Amino acid sequence: MEKTSVEMSSKNRTGIGMSPVDSQRMIDAAQAAPPSSSGDESALAKLDSVYIREAEPVGSVPPPGTLKGMAQATLQKLTGKHPEVLVDKLGERLAFERTGTRLYDYLINKCETASEAGSPISVDTLKRFRREEAQHFKLVAKALESLGADPTTQTPGADVSAVASSGVLQIMSDPRTSIDQSLEAILTAELVDHAGWELLIRLTSEMGLDDMANDFRTALTEEDDHLMQVRQWHEQSTLSHAGVSAI
Repeated sequence: MEKTSVEMSSKNRTGIGMSPVDSQRMIDAAQAAPPSSSGDESALAKLDSVYIREAEPVGSVPPPGTLKGMAQATLQKLTGKHPEVLVDKLGERLAFERTGTRLYDYLINKCETASEAGSPISVDTLKRFRREEAQHFKLVAKALESLGADPTTQTPGADVSAVASSGVLQIMSDPRTSIDQSLEAILTAELVDHAGWELLIRLTSEMGLDDMANDFRTALTEEDDHLMQVRQWHEQSTLSHAGVSAI
């Protein structure tokens, strides 16, 4: 039986209203203690600005590893374009699709374990989504190789994407989280994924890589299905647990 995402319990004592006497003592103590220094947050912002100006970039994109890739990169440079931006975004999408397969692995396991009667979620559909995420990973890897780039390279975009998606991965892998909560987490990932594919299509189209852009449009069509279905499941499940009609 699936655990509910929300339940009422006296065990939750996080709110200040749970202990009015103690909370008032904390407020009185805070008001009685003078600030340790004068001024406001502007000094901290100024210090942050120094770090921002002096910081090195997150990473870099290596030059193409093949003569074909080098020739393509040189040609793009001569036309005023920057192929390293495309390689970075491809590396970002590659990392995200790899994570996407893991997210669906966790969700599939939770749904199979819960096996809630009357659940709107189709495990077979989840498994199809998982296969498609894995196929998208291979598609992006092939695209990188066609440009002479190394798909095993960690680009700056891939690095940032991994950090950004780590929270979603933690939610999905946490055995305490419900299917409702997991659906909301994976919905966040699907929204980002959808925007990423749209940007790749625009980039490859503008750079004259029409075949690659067409392949990515096919992937986006599948991602449209993922996004629509996950959003629908999340809505239906939440309304159902709230005792509200899901129609």
